Amino acid sequence: LGISGFTLRDIFGVDDININDKVSSVLNNISSNDFVKSHFQLEVLNIGFKLDEKNYLSFGFYEEVDIISYFPDDVLTLFTFGNARSRDRIYTASHIRYKLDGLGVLHAGISRKINDKFSIGGRLKIYSSSFNLESINNSGVFTTVPGENNIYEQFLNNVDINFRNSGLIENEENKISAKAILENSFFGKNSNLGIGIDLGFSYDMSKKLKLSASVLDIGFINYTKNIQNTKAQGEFAFDGINFQYNPDSTINYWDQLRTRFEEQLPITQDNSSYISWRPTKVNLALKYSFGEGKRLLCYDEVYKDYFLNSFGFQFYSVFRRLSTQMAFTAFYEKPLSKNFKTKFTYTVDDFSSSNIGVGISTQLNKFNFYAMVDNILEFSNLSSANNISLQFGFNLIFK
Repeated sequence: LGISGFTLRDIFGVDDININDKVSSVLNNISSNDFVKSHFQLEVLNIGFKLDEKNYLSFGFYEEVDIISYFPDDVLTLFTFGNARSRDRIYTASHIRYKLDGLGVLHAGISRKINDKFSIGGRLKIYSSSFNLESINNSGVFTTVPGENNIYEQFLNNVDINFRNSGLIENEENKISAKAILENSFFGKNSNLGIGIDLGFSYDMSKKLKLSASVLDIGFINYTKNIQNTKAQGEFAFDGINFQYNPDSTINYWDQLRTRFEEQLPITQDNSSYISWRPTKVNLALKYSFGEGKRLLCYDEVYKDYFLNSFGFQFYSVFRRLSTQMAFTAFYEKPLSKNFKTKFTYTVDDFSSSNIGVGISTQLNKFNFYAMVDNILEFSNLSSANNISLQFGFNLIFK
């Protein structure tokens, strides 16, 4: 979970400041590049095994929900304060940007040892989407200027706003059951399908220095079922209503205004299919190991040099049609015992420049447990945190 630009405490903190003043302060400080996002992923099953001394096969299935919405600060400001105090200001609709995805992913991959230093891997993914909501590439401006016939004159110019919706419509109605959403993420009859790939490599630059990189989710989903697209295009000018008194004829001014608005700025709906690209992620890491050296049995070779300590740097980036987000992490790894390992991280990203994280991994016989958590300095007061991240899982390991 993450939010940039402000925290929940900025609005809901217990203090002597009026909440209206808090909202005003937040709206004055945020920009259209600030956003809120949520990502949830559940590994239903993940299995891997060695084919031979050079090849390792893996396959599995996971569920994912990914939500990101940028703050349309112009729209929020307009609806909060109105337009009377901001004459001649341009409010733009281009700030309306959001994307919500819910899907299941079936995957199979193979990694291969090329030589003692270099290994490569790839994974094929089949996406089964249960729902998608998105709105991007919008345009249009709203302005208020002093009028000639009335006090103000308002203009909507070059309006082109699009909203896409798939998976939440059933029989032309905006309702669908939670059961249907879950079934469609498991390749149900109304799921929308897509395809993608992951690619990666690792290279031992020396016995102690290792470089690794990967590109994930190069793919798309083709939405063809349960679709409702909404579009608004056109221009509209409004300089108020000039009422005319006529005792013999009643004029419905509001109907006239609505008719003119619908003619000049029509809102249309259709069920056309569309393609939505997955958010592609890039990972790059450089790791240096040191300390007492040991020999470790590994899946892709008989023995591998292993050191008790390591540190390094990681770069992460996710490319979206909305924008690109990046994170830079420094880390230190150290085993506290033969079966208990730790990792400490310091991350700089869009949310914070002081994100400290901790990871642990422990193994008892064939049972492995791991857990990682970010931003531990904010755990005492989560309302002041801009983001929080938690991962944990279990593995059964057979040799």
